[in-house]
Amino acid sequence: MLSVWFRVIRVRFLLASVIAVSVGLALNWWQNSSIDPLDVFLTFAGVMALHASVDLLNDFWDFKRGIDTKTKRTKMSGGTGVLPEGLLKPSSVYRAGIAFLIIGSAIGGYFILTDGIIIAIILGFAILSIYFYSTKIVDSGLGEFFVAVKGSMIVLGTYFIQSGQLTTESVLAGIIVGTLSSLVLFIASFPDHDADKSKGRKTLVIAVGKQKAAKLFWIFPIISYGAIIVGVTTNLFPVVSLIVFLSIPLMIKSGIGLKKNFDSVDELVPYMSSTLMFSRITGTLFVISFIMSI
Repeated sequence: MLSVWFRVIRVRFLLASVIAVSVGLALNWWQNSSIDPLDVFLTFAGVMALHASVDLLNDFWDFKRGIDTKTKRTKMSGGTGVLPEGLLKPSSVYRAGIAFLIIGSAIGGYFILTDGIIIAIILGFAILSIYFYSTKIVDSGLGEFFVAVKGSMIVLGTYFIQSGQLTTESVLAGIIVGTLSSLVLFIASFPDHDADKSKGRKTLVIAVGKQKAAKLFWIFPIISYGAIIVGVTTNLFPVVSLIVFLSIPLMIKSGIGLKKNFDSVDELVPYMSSTLMFSRITGTLFVISFIMSI
């Protein structure tokens, strides 16, 4: 049963939030050489709880709307399959999602008391976004934007909790991490195009069509890489941060693969996987670059 819950929470996708928190911590350590272990633990716990919440509620609403019964499930898209297969009750998944939302909100509440209004704003955005993500947000075509902002907010919140300030470099780092996370959602929405569209969902791929959307792939890495270059040339990031460009081959492989296979679910899976790897490796190298520069 525990493995089923890990499946519905999509444990391996939690790494995106782990990287986002790690970027905020590494940036602060590089700049201020300080870290509060208790705050680190609570930040990870709170962010993981909120991430689990959005995944659980997403599975619940996609099942209730009949989307997951119409998609072809892959290891990268189409939902977890837990509810269509009857492995858990929809009500149980919904309650777990709300429980994780409450846990994450409670931890956030602690940081509001210790760190003030900035955390309150970030937490308020997170709570509303998580609860309405699978209905109002994705129906309005803002899914990719939400994920980008969510990733940015995690970096900003983590950095602020440790340093007590918001800086240009923390905003820039947030944009990098958020864009990388958004790219994973973007490419994973290609196989779900027909099912999503039939149920009223509006992703970026649905808005512009698969063929045109495939060309938009390159915008995401350009933003992330561009922000790295800006950060390094303005001395906001260490020169070592340029090691993120080691992920360029994965980016090229993914983009070309998407262009050739955007309309074939089975053929696209390897390139969805390489896009996920590109996002994770780029983010991890970004974290390592700060640690190497201490």
